[in-house]
Amino acid sequence: MAILGFLLFGLVVGLLARAIMPGRQAMSLPMTALLGIAGSFLGGFLTALITNNRVLDFNTAGIFGSIIGAVVVLAIVMAAHRRRAF
Repeated sequence: MAILGFLLFGLVVGLLARAIMPGRQAMSLPMTALLGIAGSFLGGFLTALITNNRVLDFNTAGIFGSIIGAVVVLAIVMAAHRRRAF
């Protein structure tokens, strides 16, 4: 059950990151979920460095950190895709 919740949270975070980031991203739902999961790990790690929370704790700072992390991962993916297209 925890894995299903983790995947659903990753999908929601990935969708929010895609909504925040300008431009068109051609990604499927599984790729969006992977984007959200990667962003959650990055954001959780950065939040854990700033606060006294653990990486996998569920809290408000972790949610915002997950969204910010997903936006950063999406920006990196878009930059790499743009560079490869030319």
